[in-house]
Amino acid sequence: MTNTYYPEAKLDRCWWRDGVVYQIYPRSFADSNGDGIGDLKGIIAKLDYLADLGVAAIWLSPINPSPDRDFGYDVADYLGVDPKYGTLDDYKELLRQAHARDIRVILDLVLNHTSTDHPWFIASKESRDNPYSDFYLWRDGKNGAKPNNWLSCFDQATGWEYVPARGQYYFHMFVKEQADLNWRNPKVYAEMMNVFRFWADLGTDGFRLDVFNVWFKDESFRSNPFKIGDYIPFHWQKHVHDIDQPEMEKAVRDIREILDGYPERYVVGETFYPEPWKLRRYSGEDKLHAAFDFDFTHCKHDPEAFRKIIRKTEENAGDRLWPTYVSNNHDVRRSASRYASDEDDERLKIHAALVILLRGTPYIYYGEEIGQRETNVPRAKLMDPVGKRFWPINKGRDGCRAPMQWNNQTNAGFSNGTPWNALHPDYETRNVSAMIHDPRSLRSFYKRMISLRRQYRVFQVGSLSLLDERNNSVLTFKREFSGRSAYVLLNFSADPAAVSIPGVTPESEFEEKVSNMAIAEFNAGGEIVLMGNQALILIGK
Repeated sequence: MTNTYYPEAKLDRCWWRDGVVYQIYPRSFADSNGDGIGDLKGIIAKLDYLADLGVAAIWLSPINPSPDRDFGYDVADYLGVDPKYGTLDDYKELLRQAHARDIRVILDLVLNHTSTDHPWFIASKESRDNPYSDFYLWRDGKNGAKPNNWLSCFDQATGWEYVPARGQYYFHMFVKEQADLNWRNPKVYAEMMNVFRFWADLGTDGFRLDVFNVWFKDESFRSNPFKIGDYIPFHWQKHVHDIDQPEMEKAVRDIREILDGYPERYVVGETFYPEPWKLRRYSGEDKLHAAFDFDFTHCKHDPEAFRKIIRKTEENAGDRLWPTYVSNNHDVRRSASRYASDEDDERLKIHAALVILLRGTPYIYYGEEIGQRETNVPRAKLMDPVGKRFWPINKGRDGCRAPMQWNNQTNAGFSNGTPWNALHPDYETRNVSAMIHDPRSLRSFYKRMISLRRQYRVFQVGSLSLLDERNNSVLTFKREFSGRSAYVLLNFSADPAAVSIPGVTPESEFEEKVSNMAIAEFNAGGEIVLMGNQALILIGK
């Protein structure tokens, strides 16, 4: 059904609902000046490529000044652009050029914590009686020990760090160089709300909120209760006092109120420890437009596993919330390495059709459209704090943040200098230039799926029904809107499979039939016979 819960959704066109969002990790997309780090001018130079692909928006991982202890997610200035990416004027030019191509721009905001290099923290740690003394979560020790049992999920030790100058500890949910802000301080709260106004005033179209539901902590700093976990110490606690505090509901409403003062703005949250009740709690008519669900990023290549996720998402969203779907981002192993068989990309076409044609906003990650594989970074060259701490159980996130593979020239066309991160060695054959004019390539299939979504309202706002749920190898769903039906049939098996669709017969007429293989035929029993790893889309008249 058409979602009518948001005022924007009542518009005939709504970019964040109808289109596809393309995530860019700026360090790794395109380097314009040869320093080995991607930058804003590099992104500007590739806007025609993105327009040709057909995306509605780009989401930039953080571009604020940062010492990069967590590679941009430790912000040292909320109102600036890191010199390695360019200038504020470069960002304004990016907005101008993107908007000229009908591409919106979403910024990543990291508001739970700042870098310990941020001027606020530098001032705050000096004494207990300066204007910034209460900007962070400072506490005295307790009976010669830490203030409570809260942990850092990155360091996996105590989340408290002692500062002799103050004679107190500050809390950090992530690495110790990322000090958590005190959102209960009205001055901090006001500063955070002004961050939205600053970037929206420049013309920024939307915001992705990093770990937004951990902004507030328990006012009494109570310790978390114990629970059985796994190899990660953070998972041995019930996070009832350091996550999802009641004050968050006012915060998301205040953010929404600010953004509703601008035309067609959008905000989506990264939910830390996502659960269905959190999506309902934080998104909706007067809250965030959407909140991420990351179940696809951890799902095996199995139709029933995906059916369960889709069914759950639809039940939770109903006609009041708008889902999001994502198979890749800057924090997870690339789907091409999770799902592809050797260098064969046919499986990846199935996942492209799945994510892009479901009911909800699809997010794709740079390089996903060419099947970029996870880069193997040796332990000695790891940069990511997660990989350094948990190797070899968790090798970190460097591998999914490798430079974009544009062509088979020096450094895959990413940079004339030495790239900041290792390239995947297959770039000489797997790159944009090798795929962009090949109608059978994965990149061409992504473009075709995005085009279908752009062309047909049924894929933008239509209802969704799961079909033939007894089939062990095929996932089939129906989209329906204003008298038009469309069917998406995805064979997850390498073997042929027969699919029965109620109301679809050999005599049925379709406006379009799209597939990564020859169009399927019907058998004597009236079933559609799919080839192995086939994605078939049938669009009714």
